[in-house]
Amino acid sequence: MGHHHLATLTAIAAARKAGGTQVHRIEILLAAAAVVFCAQSPGASNAADPRYPDWPCVQAKVPEISVAAVWDGPPIEQLANNWQNEPRIRDLVIRLSARRTPMDEAQKSIVEFLTGDAAAKAEKGKQLFAGLFETLNSQRNDIMNGLERLARREKELAEQIKSDTSALHALQDKSPPDQARIDELQKKKDADLLGK
Repeated sequence: MGHHHLATLTAIAAARKAGGTQVHRIEILLAAAAVVFCAQSPGASNAADPRYPDWPCVQAKVPEISVAAVWDGPPIEQLANNWQNEPRIRDLVIRLSARRTPMDEAQKSIVEFLTGDAAAKAEKGKQLFAGLFETLNSQRNDIMNGLERLARREKELAEQIKSDTSALHALQDKSPPDQARIDELQKKKDADLLGK
């Protein structure tokens, strides 16, 4: 599903929490139709690359950032995990890689860390970059995996809602209708739509 459909479902959930029950059933039916439509439409997947069918973004997935794409300094491959052996560097990498660290604070910490003569600064800078690159690439990978898990769950939920809707229609068409089962299935479908 695209971000427009997620926004619709989010708005419905917010209206429900705010006490909007008058139009609740209509909103749920419209959202269900949108979910089923998205699941059935040939372009339902926004994946820009068929190798990553669960990638939900229209931008091509770049699984890993290469060092050369962001660093034109000396090679850091030989420093792979050496930076972790230096407590001051390890602590600074943890602090700098935290998303809650303000940029000005990060810059100040780096300036304070890079002391000494030119050779010492270059070595410290190399180790710090190696640690930040490894840590941030790992965090980025975790986030991307989370996005793909979310996309898979959305597809599964859309299929479940589609299946429940078909079953609900079949129950409603039965003579006599099984009202208890219809109500149960309707509640389940409503809960699925609202993410409960």
